[in-house]
Amino acid sequence: MGEGFVLSLNELKRGHIPGRPGRAVADWVALREDDGRAYLLRRAPGEVKVKGLGRFDAESLLSGFSVGDRITVGQKSLTIVEAGLPEARRNMARRAQVIGAKDSGFIVSWMGIGVGSKVLEGGHGSGGLAMHLASVMGSSGTLVSVESRPEHAEVGRSNMERLREVLPEFPEWHLIEGDLSQATGDISEICSIFDCAIVDLAEPWTVISGIEGMLRVGGRLACYCPTSSQLEKSWEACEELGLVVEWSGEIIERRWSKASKGGVRPGNQPMGHTAFLLIAAKIAPREEE
Repeated sequence: MGEGFVLSLNELKRGHIPGRPGRAVADWVALREDDGRAYLLRRAPGEVKVKGLGRFDAESLLSGFSVGDRITVGQKSLTIVEAGLPEARRNMARRAQVIGAKDSGFIVSWMGIGVGSKVLEGGHGSGGLAMHLASVMGSSGTLVSVESRPEHAEVGRSNMERLREVLPEFPEWHLIEGDLSQATGDISEICSIFDCAIVDLAEPWTVISGIEGMLRVGGRLACYCPTSSQLEKSWEACEELGLVVEWSGEIIERRWSKASKGGVRPGNQPMGHTAFLLIAAKIAPREEE
């Protein structure tokens, strides 16, 4: 479980979450340590337990304080800041491995996902990628997530439901529990044509043919592949369907730190490879000669 997860969060059990423009952003705040660690807190009466901070009544604790103030909780001196995607991700519950900020940002940018986009997500997991998608899609966007494992869907749903309360706008979101290859009918009832689809499954090449028919011309498909053999099979499946591979590779992260005797140097952690990405586009069919 992520640091600072509020255990008293009421877990709604519906799979459809409409947008909420006009929600008061101040409902949720984050208490930030000077090193960047943050704890999400909702201004509401009743005792909550926040890992790393303890148990307390959040409304009483925050009484008289505003965003930008410094507050002391136990032995910690914290700054009250507005809650957003970074704080929600730091505090998310995790069961499945999530697609992190490094890869999520690239996917969002390259695929052109933004306000009003219609996106299909195959393999919701703990909701790491979906949280990034929701943060840029606005209340006019539509996000359909599919997850085959109920235990992962439960965690992902709770993370998304809390993010819905944190963000000023949230897309129309649907979570379908089941196998993506057998969920085409349910997906089409929600949205018949998508701008983008992202697949994070063990065998993405097996579902590409079903997804291709739901993409608009010019729409894009992304496959998140932990191994090179998965990348190769996904690439071949895309080409067989006439999809054009626009980009394929890995996003490497290399952190630096400040040296004790001055200057900066690469950190002790190795360069960060997480997975291979493949992005393909749907083009208009060629005219027969």
